[in-house]
Amino acid sequence: MARGKALDEDILTDSTYYILLALVKPMHGYGVMQNVQELSQGEVIIGPASLYSILKKLQSAYLIKLIEEDERRKTYMLTVKGKDLLKKDIKRRISMVEHGKQALKYLEGDEDYEK
Repeated sequence: MARGKALDEDILTDSTYYILLALVKPMHGYGVMQNVQELSQGEVIIGPASLYSILKKLQSAYLIKLIEEDERRKTYMLTVKGKDLLKKDIKRRISMVEHGKQALKYLEGDEDYEK
């Protein structure tokens, strides 16, 4: 799947997922970068260029909206559409983890693998 098509197909990249998680509460861009790093325990680090590119795409897809802007920062929040997509993706990821847990048990020899 091409990266640009992910939002069209309601599938979030890890970076986009973490940005939307950070925006569960309204936040400015720099705060989003810090929050993503904190939420992911340093596993995901998003630089300013990537962040603002993704934020622009999320705005264009009506998943987030700009709620406040001054000369130094812009504050964003999730839209209803963004909340719905994030909830859907969280559920998808939970399901993926459950499948992975079953496979891991099998790989470690703990039980038979059931699909």
